[in-house]
Amino acid sequence: MTTRFTGTDQYVATDDLMMAVNAAITLQRPLLIKGEPGTGKTMLAEELAKATGKELIIWPIKSTTKAQHGLYEYDAVSRLRDSQLGSERVHDIHNYIIKGKLWQAFEADAAPVLLIDEIDKADIEFPNDLLRELDQMEFFVHETQQFVRARQRPIIIITSNNEKELPDAFLRRCFFHYIRFPDRDTLQTIIDVHYPDIQQSLVKSALEVFTGIRELPGLKKKPSTSELLDWLKLLQHEDTRAEELLQRHEQQQLPPLVGALLKNEQDLHLFERLMQMAKVRRS
Repeated sequence: MTTRFTGTDQYVATDDLMMAVNAAITLQRPLLIKGEPGTGKTMLAEELAKATGKELIIWPIKSTTKAQHGLYEYDAVSRLRDSQLGSERVHDIHNYIIKGKLWQAFEADAAPVLLIDEIDKADIEFPNDLLRELDQMEFFVHETQQFVRARQRPIIIITSNNEKELPDAFLRRCFFHYIRFPDRDTLQTIIDVHYPDIQQSLVKSALEVFTGIRELPGLKKKPSTSELLDWLKLLQHEDTRAEELLQRHEQQQLPPLVGALLKNEQDLHLFERLMQMAKVRRS
């Protein structure tokens, strides 16, 4: 199947994003994707795997994740226990080598899509610790004295929410793309893909309210595309009328089901204060 990405029925990709994906594939470099949470960074890898017919291997990164975890781990505790129990397994050290996600990607029969998700959650040294493995597509297993080399170079997607800066040496080895928040026309296209039967009058009113909230100065977390879709699903489920949405918006009231859009009390209080100030100016 082709490895050229043109988006999918479930994923609306801009021309710039499609170009970035295909450039990274051509250069055989990891694609580093940044953008606001909820703009589809993780979903990109999922849809790329579907579109190209490739296996998807996901390595979710946490604050405690080390680069070694992606290669392999040696389970010394299990080997000690088996030794105490007199198990025959103990004589073969390979039984205690736990393969990491990078190893799984390297030994796949066909080149998979490897998603290294939210790399900025890890320690600052984490990206640098992977430089050789991502460059040379190989690593050494000290316990078994063997080299593990990639059968084919996987397509690597790396996501970041910009929680911390990544090292220059790491950035140099990546193709970079920032997913900008979609414009209104793109938002409409995304909504049409997910909710083809939704009332367009409701969508028009919801986008008016949603855009207004995102433009509020001082928000700690602006609502994202995924939160807009959740909110629309709830509005549709509750049979909310488009006129009601606009009326509450014009009267500087909280929109219904605002908990789908604003996710902390600071933003909620800020919204309420700004709405109250707007009412005072109007009166």
